[in-house]
Amino acid sequence: MADDPLTGFVRTVLGSDVPILVLSPHLDDAVLSCGALLGWVGRRAPVTVATLFTEAAPPPHTLSARQYLKQTRAGDAEELFAERREEDRQVLERLGVDRHHVGLVDGLFRQLPRARPGTDRLARLLPELTHVYPTYRLHLSRGRISAHDAETLRTVGETVEALLPARSGGLVLAPLGVGGHADHVLVRAAAERSGHRVVYYSDFPYNQSSGADAGFTGRHQLVARSWERGLDRKAELVRGYRTQVDALFPGGGIPHVPEVYLLPEDEPREANGTGTGAADRLRGATGGAP
Repeated sequence: MADDPLTGFVRTVLGSDVPILVLSPHLDDAVLSCGALLGWVGRRAPVTVATLFTEAAPPPHTLSARQYLKQTRAGDAEELFAERREEDRQVLERLGVDRHHVGLVDGLFRQLPRARPGTDRLARLLPELTHVYPTYRLHLSRGRISAHDAETLRTVGETVEALLPARSGGLVLAPLGVGGHADHVLVRAAAERSGHRVVYYSDFPYNQSSGADAGFTGRHQLVARSWERGLDRKAELVRGYRTQVDALFPGGGIPHVPEVYLLPEDEPREANGTGTGAADRLRGATGGAP
């Protein structure tokens, strides 16, 4: 029986013995969106999960950051992120993949490279004045990269090149940016510019309530493919992120849904040569079937 197109593509990559670099914006995104695939691929190929935004910053924090700390029942942001890094280490170790924590500051805590003139005193009372993304809803989750993040974008691009040089011919797995979080969109932009072959993953659980960026998927002629192998184990892996799971899934249940990956339309198809064509193209829907 012929493989489905996504499995066929993965087997082609494995057969060529190329390294796979998975770009995870935060300390759980790779497993949330790709945990089932990683469990399968990690036993068959050299895989590195590079998590970009792995640090907090000292106070004063914005209101959005304080609300996040309250959600996670954390009193100290830097202690929380140390715990999150350890959670990630343990989960990825179980998957048998390598990891790399890059050490950039999470968007909720990221401060301006240079403070605005005359705001020093007021910023102690209103920390939003010194942050790249002053609020979560109006800034961090709007699907746009701040002009103040130009250096961050450059650093992410340099990190991708250092971990997977262009001459290696490796494969990059990168977030599609569903949900519009600037950190996700920033990592997507760095992957897009890397010169590597890129497969985009649909960001879970945000794809359960938000659609994809139709402009981006259309520009790259991306087609959505589902991955269902190993889903039974995935909820257990996700629960390994103990500090995050209650905030992400307030009801306690982790949806049992296929992972969704987006490949250029001209990537390998069924063994019999038939493709799914326009019917399979992502239509800006959520992470299920397009």
